[in-house]
Amino acid sequence: MPRTRAAEFTKAMYHEMSRANRREDSFLEDVDRHNFVKTLATACVNTGWQVHGDNLLRNHYLLVVETPKTN
Repeated sequence: MPRTRAAEFTKAMYHEMSRANRREDSFLEDVDRHNFVKTLATACVNTGWQVHGDNLLRNHYLLVVETPKTN
């Protein structure tokens, strides 16, 4: 069952991560990483998020995101 959506706070910093199941690869090719970054950029434009740090690894990613506005 998915988690309920967390409340966003003004000027809050979040550490987001997602890991693949069974240590499988999340990103198979460089085009997968590029598509992830493009999708993240679109989400940032739509929501006003600011990404202060990211790390795209073979089987997971880590993000540090600031929310300038509440949801």
